[in-house]
Amino acid sequence: MITENVFGCEIRNRYPLGIESFQKRIILEEIFQKKSNLNNQHPHTMKNIFILLLSLTTLIACKNGKEEPAETLETVVSNDTIPTNDVKFSLAQWSFHLPIQKGLMDPMDFAKRSKDLGFDMIEYVDQLYPKDTTIPYEDWVMNLANEWKIKNDSAGVSFGLIMIDTAGELADPDEKKRQESIKKHKNWIDAAAAVGSPAIRVNLFGFTELEPWHNASVAALKELGAYAAEKNIMILPENHAQLSNNADYMVAVIDEVNMPNVGVLPDFGNFCVLREKGDRWNGPCLEEYDRYEGIAKLMKHAKGFVSAKSQNFDENGDETKIDYYKMMEILKDAGFTGYIGVEYENEEYEDPSEGIMATKNLVIKGLEKAN
Repeated sequence: MITENVFGCEIRNRYPLGIESFQKRIILEEIFQKKSNLNNQHPHTMKNIFILLLSLTTLIACKNGKEEPAETLETVVSNDTIPTNDVKFSLAQWSFHLPIQKGLMDPMDFAKRSKDLGFDMIEYVDQLYPKDTTIPYEDWVMNLANEWKIKNDSAGVSFGLIMIDTAGELADPDEKKRQESIKKHKNWIDAAAAVGSPAIRVNLFGFTELEPWHNASVAALKELGAYAAEKNIMILPENHAQLSNNADYMVAVIDEVNMPNVGVLPDFGNFCVLREKGDRWNGPCLEEYDRYEGIAKLMKHAKGFVSAKSQNFDENGDETKIDYYKMMEILKDAGFTGYIGVEYENEEYEDPSEGIMATKNLVIKGLEKAN
């Protein structure tokens, strides 16, 4: 944390290059581009005005020498406080998981590849990086996050959320394992705060019976939410498998947690609630929650991000299983103005970049139709 004393007022900026300044930049850019009545000013004059406004927002208001409460992440990143008339995209690293897992792409090239495709915000996936088992888990986490930041700064991209898959299961039936998972997720909260990522995506895996799963999920999210609130980080469980793919169950969990920095990451593609032999990932889907009803319900708790999943496209460029036009209408009706995270995950295209851009283009088409 950086601390300065200005006119007798203590000014603290926890993330000089991170969460708070980044999200305020979004708001000010919108004011600058859409709301200003100075559009006819010389561009250099306008740029200077913008820089001045941005600088002012890094200060905490001070009255009579007393520090006013700092903005919380909830007031900076929410469906209501990220104004935009343009589509804001992020890119999920999972889009490149096949070439990475086949050894055809260095996962550390993700930032540059994303920038080359026109993305300015990216979502890292921890499981795509080999764990260094010779050092404590928390050291591996912080080292990895710092490497990501170096790559981001070099490529000129920013952190979106970080997707956590290596930290155990937050609803594990084994109490000891569950507590270990919570501890490891706190390591990721620390890392996110250190490098300027606004959120971590978590999974609610573990129990397969509803009541114990619900109770364990609520308890874990409350503990993580309280810890993350001190560091201005959001906790976003994803509808990702089994019980979490039932939107009613997920909403019930988040409603009971009832914390401003705990929401959900709605994923367009994850609504299979029962697979053959009860498998988590593989095997035919025997029962599926209606994805459009599910997204509509989950949007109540979406905080700044959604995941636009895609796999296959028809000759018109439409996703074969997901009606993106209907999805964009749901996002519009929900008043969502956050980031749409592109997540392409199939082998239809030899180069995932083609699938990524096909998904991005489909989102744009869907939003144009929704408008």
